[in-house]
Amino acid sequence: MANTAIVGINWGDEGKGRMVDLLTEKFDIVVRYQGGGNAGHTVINERGKFALHLLPSGIFREGVVNILGNGVALDPENLWAEIQDVTAKGVTITPENLKISDRASLLLPWHRVLDGLEEARLADKKFGSTKQGIAPFYSDKYQKKTVLAGELLHPEHLKAHLQELLEWKNLTLVGVYGAAPVTMAELTAWVDTYCEKIKPFLCDTGAYLRQAQAEGKSILFEAQLGALRDLDFGIHPYTTSSNAIAAYAPVGSGFPGARIDEVVGVVKAYSTCVGEGPFVCELFGKEADVLREAGQEYGAKTGRPRRVGPIDIPATRYGVQVQSATNIALTKLDVLSYLETIPVCTRYLVDGQETDQFPFPTLLEQAKPVMEYMPGWNCDISGARRWEELPEAARSYVEFIEEKIGCHIGFVSVGPERDSIIIR
Repeated sequence: MANTAIVGINWGDEGKGRMVDLLTEKFDIVVRYQGGGNAGHTVINERGKFALHLLPSGIFREGVVNILGNGVALDPENLWAEIQDVTAKGVTITPENLKISDRASLLLPWHRVLDGLEEARLADKKFGSTKQGIAPFYSDKYQKKTVLAGELLHPEHLKAHLQELLEWKNLTLVGVYGAAPVTMAELTAWVDTYCEKIKPFLCDTGAYLRQAQAEGKSILFEAQLGALRDLDFGIHPYTTSSNAIAAYAPVGSGFPGARIDEVVGVVKAYSTCVGEGPFVCELFGKEADVLREAGQEYGAKTGRPRRVGPIDIPATRYGVQVQSATNIALTKLDVLSYLETIPVCTRYLVDGQETDQFPFPTLLEQAKPVMEYMPGWNCDISGARRWEELPEAARSYVEFIEEKIGCHIGFVSVGPERDSIIIR
């Protein structure tokens, strides 16, 4: 197949992991190109249920090479724990099927500490961080004050570099937040315990990808979170600290010359959101509780209850545009089967005017949803495998969304399992 990016269209948690797991059958390489361990991709297959945070979702397919690119916030501690968890369930992970860019920067222990300290300082103005150190990490990366993974292969240089960074970072920990300083002994123990274990996986992934393309191999680029959490195009400041859009995939993968031929945008059949910030279509009370339970909407990383609502057409259309999506995977359609009528947020009311456009972040706080209602199908659709097997009301719902967002819906998910999919 042609090179493809699988990306989130909304706030994240759309079901990208299950789509990567499904489609990797047709690809040689899966590359995770941004983000860190602050969000999870849930995958259910014959080996069980997995919540991946750093490992690419192609790790379950034999013969597929999985890459963590230079754009990833590489957390050796969490990555090693994840590798142990997955291998304990019978999945083989070796340097042959997992490769880590030597240009990826390490997420260090103080990044998580700083994340928690800053959220505590912000109090009721917090951003809703998962406290995995992502914002402090990317801040340091752009200040050129991180350690490249490849430095682990040069111990004497690494020791001197860590000492320099330690002195600099303690100025913030102690002087700004009044926290305890990090010692070199603590940092050295962390390196010995976790970083040594990932060294066998390090390599020049850019060279590997260039060679793979020259040999005609196909690449799947896997994103974390969604367009509305993108640092540049999301709902600032309630975003992640990296670029979750498909356009960043060549850079974050380590292969800037890569051509992406198809962008599969993943959209949930209703809306979910973890974290703070405006969420125009949000439901509350019993209506929200029932939908949350029906979809088991709890964060894969944090376990936090997700905020829920009907599908948001202005936000989804905007996400399609930002991602330049060429195809849509609509997930969790089966969850809506309990509803007699299905709400859809089709427009926003902003400053007394209805609009189809997704507004500038400052205006989102005052935006109100304009709702329409569609008939439900009130039956179990989880066994459907062909488009014609869906009830007419379910097909109409999918076609309505397709028309409104301006992009073909080529995949319809009716369950979490790998084969619970309808391909149109």
